[in-house]
Amino acid sequence: MSPYQRPAPARVDSAKALGRLGELAPELRAALLAWWHAHGRHQIPWKLTATGEPASPGERLDPYPIWVAEVMLQQTQLQVVLPYWRRWRAAFPSVEALAAAGEHDVLLLWQGLGYYSRARRLHQGARQLRGQPWSRDLEGWLALPGIGRSTAGSILSSAFDLPFAILDGNVKRVLARLTRSPRPPARVLAGFWQMSELLLDPRRPREFNQALMDLGSSLCTPRNPSCGTCPWQGSCAAYAAGDPASYPVKDASKPLPFQVIGVGVVLNAAGQVLIDQRLNEGLLGGMWEFPGGKQEPEEPIEATIRRELSEELAIEVAVGEELISLEHAYSHKRLRFVVHLCRWLSGEPQPLASQQVRWVDPQELGAYPFPAANAKIIAALLERLQPGESVPAA
Repeated sequence: MSPYQRPAPARVDSAKALGRLGELAPELRAALLAWWHAHGRHQIPWKLTATGEPASPGERLDPYPIWVAEVMLQQTQLQVVLPYWRRWRAAFPSVEALAAAGEHDVLLLWQGLGYYSRARRLHQGARQLRGQPWSRDLEGWLALPGIGRSTAGSILSSAFDLPFAILDGNVKRVLARLTRSPRPPARVLAGFWQMSELLLDPRRPREFNQALMDLGSSLCTPRNPSCGTCPWQGSCAAYAAGDPASYPVKDASKPLPFQVIGVGVVLNAAGQVLIDQRLNEGLLGGMWEFPGGKQEPEEPIEATIRRELSEELAIEVAVGEELISLEHAYSHKRLRFVVHLCRWLSGEPQPLASQQVRWVDPQELGAYPFPAANAKIIAALLERLQPGESVPAA
């Protein structure tokens, strides 16, 4: 039997249970770090020194690339983030470079990563930080837009090797299973923060936090956890009960609302297409898009497009053939975009519900940051406008 295979801690719903977890903490730390040194991720680029080596205990790393990475990692997995982070570092190598950049360029570089408010918040944060020293406490990082306690703790432990706990999705799952928590983590966040702080290795916080995240991403996964090779198996209450995959406990999920969006790809006599820029609010704030809006009950989609373009842009269009139909899921809703080619008839386009509108050559659409769903619309339009093809009059 492993020396770390002790009786599993009781459910952490009392001071006594937390005390028991505190007693186990030194052994849990040692087991986790031993596993991580053998099996963890040691080549994450923003956690390396300027010479490409893992940081030594207590060694300071550049906070800027860590901050950028941590914001990108909100809602996005590491392998998806890596190429975006590298392009970002090439385009905006410093806080000063990011602060001096235009929002258009920032959003264009973020295109495809989703949750575009993160890019705007990084941009705003860079302008706050320009000329300021890097903070070494939670309050300084929490003052930046889009930074919560876990992100701040991860930046501080990663950059400065300071003992600040983290509580991302991976960590919540690991702790919920370790203690067989009977309630969803979101309902008992204070208790989960206590657990994370109890377990944190104050001598090696950078390594410990990374090890905890690696444990959740590689072994203690949402489905089919690899308990057989887990360094905490002998202390895991959910494993002892035989049902680790049942944790964390979740609230009953509600079905995502579904909406149909009518979209108009409006062309003028010169062959230019009309696009508008969203207001700087919400997940897609500041992005460009093809105009349109929600279909009303019993409303034909062609009528939806005519109505929305009249209400939002003060123009009249003739709605032609369908260009493409596609579905896209967000975290809070599902959308079906029904896209029609349209011919502009009258009215000077006005940004009544957007920042600005613009007529552009279809070949220039790639120079504008669009949400991911619009990429397929652009591809369909460019294919439709191949030499020799023409858009039929509506």
